[in-house]
Amino acid sequence: MPATPLLELRGIDKSFGPVQVLRDVALSVHPGEVTALVGDNGAGKSTLVKCISGIHPTDAGEFLFEGRPVNINSPRDAAGLGIEVVYQDLALCDNLDIVQNMFLGREKRSGIVLDEPTMEQMATETLAGLGVRTVTLRQHVSSLSGGQRQTVAIAKAVLWNSRLVILDEPTAALGLAQTAQVLELVRRLADNGLAVVLISHNMNDVFAISDRIAALYLGQLVAQVRTTDITHSQVVELITAGRSGDLGLRPEAAGDDPGDGGELADSIRGALR
Repeated sequence: MPATPLLELRGIDKSFGPVQVLRDVALSVHPGEVTALVGDNGAGKSTLVKCISGIHPTDAGEFLFEGRPVNINSPRDAAGLGIEVVYQDLALCDNLDIVQNMFLGREKRSGIVLDEPTMEQMATETLAGLGVRTVTLRQHVSSLSGGQRQTVAIAKAVLWNSRLVILDEPTAALGLAQTAQVLELVRRLADNGLAVVLISHNMNDVFAISDRIAALYLGQLVAQVRTTDITHSQVVELITAGRSGDLGLRPEAAGDDPGDGGELADSIRGALR
């Protein structure tokens, strides 16, 4: 595994007016690994992703890509580095088929007409490389299941020589079989050498496929550890209280009454059982 992260964030701050959403965030993402980004609602996960993808400018901090400082001031800058995001709404058009969705806005042309054979070949090779065999190229997205739609969205993201794929809750609202299908695909992305950031509230999914877990608490990245070095309970405590034993914030910096966080952590642990 390369010692240098593909993407490294240092000291990222982001505020919206008087509200500071991200505070001194440091995150590293390695190729060939799935990094799970976890945190409660409002912890700053979506804002952090939008900063990485160039939608929101940062107030402070720096981005390093393969060890080199880079500027990400727009989605075009992010795409130029090979950063693709699959948002929860998937951004697919129901009235178009799979090939048309995968090339939407980036169509290949031969003169003044669309180069359909090239697009079909590229789509076929991408889906085959991901081990996807449950769809046909000219199926309309409206006819696909939730898991198949997620598969198409992921294939669309990796079609363009992407290096880092960020997935926002890819298994939300999916059944067990479809969830297993999508998680297998996510794991295959990392096994093919891509860096993957997985945003999920499902701790079972996180522990099933991630190599590292990064926990956000009230806009601060309080821990980033290997998945094998942490337990479900510790992750829940980091999410709800900002610390767990020696991990996370110091007691005086963890914020609210520890009893409140402990009760919330206990209730979440009970729901996970």
